[in-house]
Amino acid sequence: MEAQAAKQSSSSSSSLAKPTASQQRKIITVASIAAGIQFGWALQLSLLTPYVQLLGIPHTWAAFIWLCGPISGMLVQPIVGYHSDRCTSRFGRRRPFIAAGSTLVAIAIFLIGFAADLGHLFGDSYDRTPKPRAIAFFVVGFWILDVANNMLQGPCRALLADLAAADQGKTRTANSLFSFFMAVGNVMGFAAGSYTHLYHLFPFTKTKACDVYCANLKSCFFISIALLLSLTALALYTVPENRNPLSDSDDPRSAAAATSEIVMEDMHGAMDSNGIWYRPSPPHTKKQPFFREIFGALRSLERPMWTLLLVTCLNWIAWFPFLLFDTDWMGREVYGGEVGDDGAYAAGVRAGSMGLMLNSVVLGVVSLAVELLARGIGMVNRLWGCVNILLAICLGMTVLITKLAQSTRRFQAGSTDPLPPPNGVRAGALMLFSVLGIPLAVTYSVPFALASIFSNSSGAGQGLSLGVLNLAIVFPQMLISVISGPWDALFGGGNLPAFVMGAVAAAVSGILAMTLLPSPTKDDASPPIKGGGGRNNQIA
Repeated sequence: MEAQAAKQSSSSSSSLAKPTASQQRKIITVASIAAGIQFGWALQLSLLTPYVQLLGIPHTWAAFIWLCGPISGMLVQPIVGYHSDRCTSRFGRRRPFIAAGSTLVAIAIFLIGFAADLGHLFGDSYDRTPKPRAIAFFVVGFWILDVANNMLQGPCRALLADLAAADQGKTRTANSLFSFFMAVGNVMGFAAGSYTHLYHLFPFTKTKACDVYCANLKSCFFISIALLLSLTALALYTVPENRNPLSDSDDPRSAAAATSEIVMEDMHGAMDSNGIWYRPSPPHTKKQPFFREIFGALRSLERPMWTLLLVTCLNWIAWFPFLLFDTDWMGREVYGGEVGDDGAYAAGVRAGSMGLMLNSVVLGVVSLAVELLARGIGMVNRLWGCVNILLAICLGMTVLITKLAQSTRRFQAGSTDPLPPPNGVRAGALMLFSVLGIPLAVTYSVPFALASIFSNSSGAGQGLSLGVLNLAIVFPQMLISVISGPWDALFGGGNLPAFVMGAVAAAVSGILAMTLLPSPTKDDASPPIKGGGGRNNQIA
């Protein structure tokens, strides 16, 4: 009898591990939302700085604005993850948050793009800066955008983990596809931002308060809103969720209706008729308040998850200096310009933007190969460790490229304006941007996949686990934002001190990933499933 049950369990598990064509389409559709999210972020990176100058935002406000990213990420993702794990809406657990996040992104982008027009409508002058009312609309829109993006990305990744049905391979593939579509959005956003005549498609965007540059920004944002809402609507329409069949309910009829949708069930969780995996919350945590649940989740984390948080934290300490100052490094150290200079510095920033485009292309290609690379190397932790070592080498190479640029610096005759660096130096810098797409692809996929796998083995909710992982990302961002300026000044200014610090952090994270971070086994993510439904196979 036991042998027969084991055989049935084994066959059910193997059938679960094989993704059907329908499941693959659902995973791709949900992952494609990342292209709409990242399209908007790429536009911000390439277009918002001159727009901020147009509005006249002072430096004190600028620091306040950029703090909203890590602050909202620290608060919003765990809160949204917690509630999405327990959502009992008839539309599903994740879909209501995805729909609300997309709507808020559209509202935020509208406020940012039309800040100058709204400011003028409420009393700003055309020819005076700063424009306080426009700045107010911009700041509100920017904060809403950060909150909405965190509200959107967490449930998207959690829904991907649900669709992966606790299978390791599908979990890594789903996160790799999310990373791939992020790269697609980057390329599209940088390309749209570099084209200066898009406003001809929307002639009404050019107004007395909004010049050609501002009108082009608004036109790009219109395209961004249309892309995000279209991809989100497609995903919400084609990837249905049932009401959470494992949630608490005081209504027996609702519980019975939910349970009838379960097609596979055992003590580890259940799969509904849409192929979405549900894991029950531990009984002692179901009725606890949110913050007590968060602290309880942190206290109950097992060693693999703590190691993952440590490696992720060090990894992002390495990444953030370069992600924040990559184009500035090209303008100042490589091209020898000064901030605000329309000559060498502007040329360096444009070259850095080209490097970001190349980085995004490599990111997209490698994202599709992450699963193959993991199989080839043998262990996921070894793959992550190797690319972190590569990240450390690349960040260290910024010192070499900077010294070569300085030693070969040439100036225009009778002027102190530097000429562009030699072709070899420029090629080396662009090659550096390109190679960094390899570790970035792994950073955007593997940690999230591991968090999903470890949460499966520990019984934690996907949403809450991904929210906790996000804490290991936003704390380094806040740390770098605070200390990077004084740290660079301590060594005479420039970006190299922060890059060298990042190289050390990357090397340490690589070593820890290979030595302390466990590579998940099949048992961590593939619990036995018994066929059936209804009350005969209740969750224990």
